[in-house]
Formats: sequence, C-alpha cells, structure tokens
Amino acid sequence: MSGATLEAYLASFTARGDDLAAEVATVVQRLVMAALEVRKLVNQGALGATFNGTSGGSNTDGDLQKDLDVLCDDLFLSCVQGAPVACYASEELENPVLLDPNARLAVAIDPLDGSSNIDNNVTIGTIFSVLPAAKGPDVDPSQSFLQPGNRQLAAGFFLYGPQTALVLSLGTGTEIFVFSSRLGCFVEACKSISIPDRTSEFAINMSNYRHWEESIRLYVDDCLAGSEGPREREFNMRWIASLVAEAYRILVRGGIYLYPADGRKGYGQGRLRLVYEANPIAFIIENAGGAATTSVTRILDLVPENLHQRVPLVFGSRREVARVARYHVDPNMIGERAPLFGKRGLFRA
Repeated sequence: MSGATLEAYLASFTARGDDLAAEVATVVQRLVMAALEVRKLVNQGALGATFNGTSGGSNTDGDLQKDLDVLCDDLFLSCVQGAPVACYASEELENPVLLDPNARLAVAIDPLDGSSNIDNNVTIGTIFSVLPAAKGPDVDPSQSFLQPGNRQLAAGFFLYGPQTALVLSLGTGTEIFVFSSRLGCFVEACKSISIPDRTSEFAINMSNYRHWEESIRLYVDDCLAGSEGPREREFNMRWIASLVAEAYRILVRGGIYLYPADGRKGYGQGRLRLVYEANPIAFIIENAGGAATTSVTRILDLVPENLHQRVPLVFGSRREVARVARYHVDPNMIGERAPLFGKRGLFRA
C-alpha cells in the first residue's frame, strides 16, 4: 500500500507553524530536483558521456575526480541557489560557497558517495546535511559547518540503485521514500524506521584486519567465532564499500557498520568526513533508534575542527555499537573474556 507523497509529508512538517521548517522543506525539495537529474545520469551507465571520464582535477581527498562527481556537485549547487541557503559546502570543493548571506540555512553535501563504484554498477548515492547558518557581519562561511552534528535541522541521503530512494530525517524519526516512475514523485515506503537493538550482522573491510587496533580485532574475532565463541550465535558479514548502501541495509534490517581508524598512512584519524558523511548518517541512524560513534564517542557531539575533518565511524544497532565501545574502553572487563565470569558474563548482548 502506498504511503504519503514526499510533498504531502513536507507539507505536514511545515504545518507546525515554524517558518524555519518551511525553509528546510524548500531546501529538501530543491535537493530532490537535483537528485532526479543525477538519477538520469546514473541510469545511463557506461552509455553516458560523463560516466567513466575524469575531470583532470582532484577533490579534497586528493583523489582524481570523475566527470560525474563534478557534474553532480554542479547540479546540487545550482539547485540550492535561490533557496534559503546561505552557504554550500561539498566534498568536491575545498572551501564553502557563499550564496546568500541573509539566508538562515547551510547545506553540506557529498554529491556522489561511493563514486569508486560507478564503473561496477554498484549502488551509490548523495548524502546531505542541513544546518542553521552562522550569522554576523564578519562571519566566515566555514563557521556554519564547524558546529556539532546535534545542531542539524535535517539530514538524508539519496540512493541510486535498483530503486531510487530518499532516506530523510527532519529530527523526529527517519522515513524512507521511493521514487515512483508512475507517479513521478517520491512516495513513503517505510514510516518511522526503527533499527533493532540486537543484530547478527556486521559490515567491515576485512582486508584491513592487520592494520586495526586490538579492540576492533577482538570484536571481529568474537563475531567470526560464531556459535562456538563467546557470542554464542552465528554472524554474517557484509561489505559493499558504499556508505549509503550499508546505511540503507542497516535501516531496513539492522546490523552494525564499522570503518575504524587504523595503522595505514592517512587512516589514523579514520577516513570518512565528519561534516558531510558521518554527521548526516549519525543523525539519520539516531532518529531511527540506533547509535553512531567514533568507536567510543558519540558522533553528533563532536565539534568539527575543519570542513573536511576525518573520523572513524561505527553505527547501527544500539547495543552492538555500545559493545564496540566497551571493547575499546577495557576489553578485559567484557564478561565473556574475563575468567571470573566464563561464557556467561555481565555484558551479554
């Protein structure tokens, strides 16, 4: 049975009488316009003129930019111009773009998350965050993005896969909308998502095992031991290498995702970007009843030091995320690893 359209959902959100809510809804609608254009480009696959090409430039990671990365960034930037957006920040741009100093909102975006998967026809997406803009006559546009994620007004991501989906949180729950080609709009498919507290599925890139801290290796070892190990149940492992695809799976069926810091050069502070990847994902996950941390610290409490700051990221089922934190704080205090308690420990999950 079809739910409400996104337009109706946003109308009910603005009906609460808050004029800032109306502005947030306008921004979401503008982002939808751009996402539908991106959908068309992605659906062309290798037949598209920009699909496999590289622009010759590099993004803030120093990675070679694909033409599609640059084009998608241009689409989203164009669509928020004229909306109540003071400034726009992107993974593809070194510095924020000032649009309207009198506007009250700021948009941070990863225009094409998982773009390394473009050639492989694997699900990719767009992640966005809507924040209150920093105000003042001499305020640097960057200040709008150097505030903790708990100040986000909205966050979401578009998924370009077998279905084109929008996962959206306006701060009171998380909803999933799917684009209907028949109706020409997004329709609510899952209302008030609730991530199960417990899980038997984890997502991590096992090829980096030797580079992890001992706490992460211990956690994964215990999962891999299955029913014969201290967890006393079987675990499945997943790794898509697409943050939006991993988050979507966890939202619809539970699980935990881990992208920890490790010993490789450039990975000591994690790899994902706090402002336009970790913060919006954490906002979405927490509003669905899950948790998101750096392995220990709540993501949404971090104050960004710069626009492109990296962080470790662990998110998903709340009890499992808490367990990972305990492995970091003091692995010897985990009941199933302490001889005093044997297999039946104080911290069974």
